[in-house]
Amino acid sequence: MPEPTDIRSGLVCVGLNYKTTPVEVRERLAFPEAQVPDAVQQVRGLPGFEESVVLSTCNRVELYATHGLPSGKDGHEALRDYLVRRFELQPEHAEALVLYNLDSAEAARHLFRVVSGLDSMVLGETEIFGQVKAAYKVALDTGTTSRALNKLFQQAFTVGKKVRNETTIQRGSTSVGSVAVDLAEKVHDLKECRVMLVGAGEMSRTCAQSLLSRGAKSIIVSNRSYDKAVELATEMKGRAMKFDEWEHALHEVDVIISSTSAPHFVIKPEQIDQVMRKRRWEPLLIIDIAVPRDVDPAVNDIEGVYLYDIDALQAIADDGRRERERQLASCERIIEEQLEKYGFLKPGGSGGGLKLA
Repeated sequence: MPEPTDIRSGLVCVGLNYKTTPVEVRERLAFPEAQVPDAVQQVRGLPGFEESVVLSTCNRVELYATHGLPSGKDGHEALRDYLVRRFELQPEHAEALVLYNLDSAEAARHLFRVVSGLDSMVLGETEIFGQVKAAYKVALDTGTTSRALNKLFQQAFTVGKKVRNETTIQRGSTSVGSVAVDLAEKVHDLKECRVMLVGAGEMSRTCAQSLLSRGAKSIIVSNRSYDKAVELATEMKGRAMKFDEWEHALHEVDVIISSTSAPHFVIKPEQIDQVMRKRRWEPLLIIDIAVPRDVDPAVNDIEGVYLYDIDALQAIADDGRRERERQLASCERIIEEQLEKYGFLKPGGSGGGLKLA
C-alpha cells in the first residue's frame, strides 16, 4: 500500500453532526461499536483510498481518509456513496442527506476543533477526546492507518491537550452526561431521587458519577452484560439488576437515563403505561442519550412522563455555554497556530469552514 509523503496529501473528511442533522436521521447512519472495524476496512477498500478512521458517536458520524484520487471532490463523493450504500438509504433519504465535505487544512482544522470540544453540543465537553482516541485506536489496530493519519491524529491529540491546559473552555458541566443530570436536578430533589441507568457504558458512568456527587438517594444500574452492571453499581454504591428484570423496578424510580447500544427501542409505550398506573401517575423523567434512540418517542404522550432525547439536551447545554464562549477566541487562536506549525497553513493564512452538500 503506497504511503502519502505529505500529511495533507489527499486528506478528506465527510460527516454529519447534531448541527447539520436531527437525531432521527443521525441514528440511521450510526455505526454500532462492533461494526467499526469492518467499516474502516470498507472505507480503505474503496478505489483509490489508502487510510481511514471512522468516528461514530451520539452527536456525529465522520469518515476521515486519505486517497490518491485527482481531487478532494471525488473523495467526498465516494465517501457519501459509501454511506448511502452501507446504510441502504432510500432515494428520498439519500437526497435529503446533508454532509460536510472537508479536505486538507479544513479537515485538519475540523478534527482539531472536534478533539478540543469546540464542535460539541456541550461546548468544551471532555468525552469527545476519549471517543476520538478510541476511534483512532480501532483503525490503528485494524491496520487502516499509516503515516498520514497516524501523524494527523497524534497532532490532534496534542492540540486538544494544549487547548485544555491553556484555556478554561472545559470548566463547568462539559459533558452530555452531566447536562442530563442538570436536567434531572431541575425536575427532582436529587437527595430524594431514585435513578435507574439503563446501560453501563462511559456515558452511564459519567451520569452516575455526577448523580453520586450531587447526593442522589439511590442508583440502579441495568445492562445486558450483568457483570458490567455489577461493576458500575459497586463503584457507585448502587444496585445492579439483570437486563431482563429492569422493567420490574421501573415503578420504584423517579428518573430513567438510558444509553444502550441497542439498534432498536428498548423502552416502549406499553411498558411505561403500566409503570405509570402503578405509580399513580407520579411524574417520571426519562432522558434518552442513546443514538440510535432507546426510547420510543410515543412514550412522551403518556400522562406524567417527561421524555428528553439527545437533541433536547441542547437547550440545557446552552445555559452554561455563555461563559465558555468567552474562551472560544483563545481556543481558535491555538488551533490556527498549530495548523501553521504542522504545515497546513502558511503564516497568517486561513482555510474555509464547513462545506455542506
